[in-house]
Amino acid sequence: MLYSSRGDQGDRDLLLLFIILTAWETGSSQVHYSVLEEAKHGTFVGHIAQDLRLELAELVPRLFQLDSKGRGDLLEVNLQNGVLFVNSRIDREELCGRSAECSIHLEVIVDRPLQVFHVEVEVKDINDNPPVFPGTQRNLFIAESRPLDSRFPLEGASDADIGENALLTYRLSSNDYFSLDVPTTDQQVKPLGLVLRKPLDREESPELHLVLTATDRGKPELTGTVQFLVKVLDANDNAPAFDRTLYAVKLPENVPNATFVIKLNASDLDEGLNGDIIYSFSSDVSPDIKFKFYIDSLSGKIITIGHIDFEESKAYKIPVEAIDKGLPPLAGHCTVLVEVVDTNDFAPELIIKTLWLPVKEDAQLGTIIALISVIDRDEGANGQVTCSVMPHVPFKLVSTFKNYYSLVLDSALDRERVANYEVVVTARDGGSPSLSATASVSVEVANLRVLDL
Repeated sequence: MLYSSRGDQGDRDLLLLFIILTAWETGSSQVHYSVLEEAKHGTFVGHIAQDLRLELAELVPRLFQLDSKGRGDLLEVNLQNGVLFVNSRIDREELCGRSAECSIHLEVIVDRPLQVFHVEVEVKDINDNPPVFPGTQRNLFIAESRPLDSRFPLEGASDADIGENALLTYRLSSNDYFSLDVPTTDQQVKPLGLVLRKPLDREESPELHLVLTATDRGKPELTGTVQFLVKVLDANDNAPAFDRTLYAVKLPENVPNATFVIKLNASDLDEGLNGDIIYSFSSDVSPDIKFKFYIDSLSGKIITIGHIDFEESKAYKIPVEAIDKGLPPLAGHCTVLVEVVDTNDFAPELIIKTLWLPVKEDAQLGTIIALISVIDRDEGANGQVTCSVMPHVPFKLVSTFKNYYSLVLDSALDRERVANYEVVVTARDGGSPSLSATASVSVEVANLRVLDL
């Protein structure tokens, strides 16, 4: 393509763009910072300009840009002093839930020459959430005939924090009848329990009041409590008992409704109505489990009734009761741990973020043509993605960061031979069967022959 000295201003701007593109330089620096969640506005995070070896005087002329990858304006940079600071409230639990790792990925882009830097800001947990029980009060009905060492499961507290801030210890208020059984580390699925240490006598004490306190290990410590009203009843003397206290099953995600999960079996040594058993989920079961699972009250069979998604939840802990028809009724308890198995149900997604086109015919090898990112919402091998570019083109992919690539010039261009390339990029995950996605980049080669202006 030829340009005459009588060309308009647009031709000059295009020529200037070609010159700038030849000066492109990739920034591969990676900088790591950390910041406490809930830090106040203006809290110092790091000397980002200094750490990226950028001169303060160049930040504005080089069009310094900070891309927080959809995280909003949580962090900003003061262009006068090059400091990265907290701009708005950062809630770690809102960003990352209960994940052990939580970070904000920033992409810094400067022009003249064009450089891209990757910055990771780790968001550290503070103890800002107290332990919370499912309710503040609960009634327990226990027959006076229950033998010593009988165990009554309790729902523990939850803490939205992580690490030490979420590790809980429990304390039961002083009393003559019950002690607290706290599972060891290797029994985490087993619930808390009250253990009967002294025989109950309804005529002596028809009601007992207990307080269970949960305390986390944060600094300062935070606590939560639940009050128990134990009503002592005259009842039949044998409670239903399950074969096991814990049942573990594996369930693939995306199974159809009415998929069989497990059939439970409990027995009662009593006869007649006192030995007839009704199965149900425990009263304090979470609403999410009720939406996804159903238990047949007569057979004890559990089936699915809602969508099971590994990406939503990797496991479900279902507390189940078997209650007899005696007066008063007695209950046996067990826990069903459903482990959801991931399937390769998400294909990779390719995003062509930026294009620098057209490409000058004599562009240097390594010149960046486009920035490409890829995501896959599956986990493990199903979420591990490899990217490739179609063969027989003068371009290649260069990995710049985890799941980030640059499409760069790999061999010399000749516009007279090929003036335009349709470059196809393929992303393929490691699932079985593997899923893939493609994206096309149209690359135009610009002519060198320009007349003197």
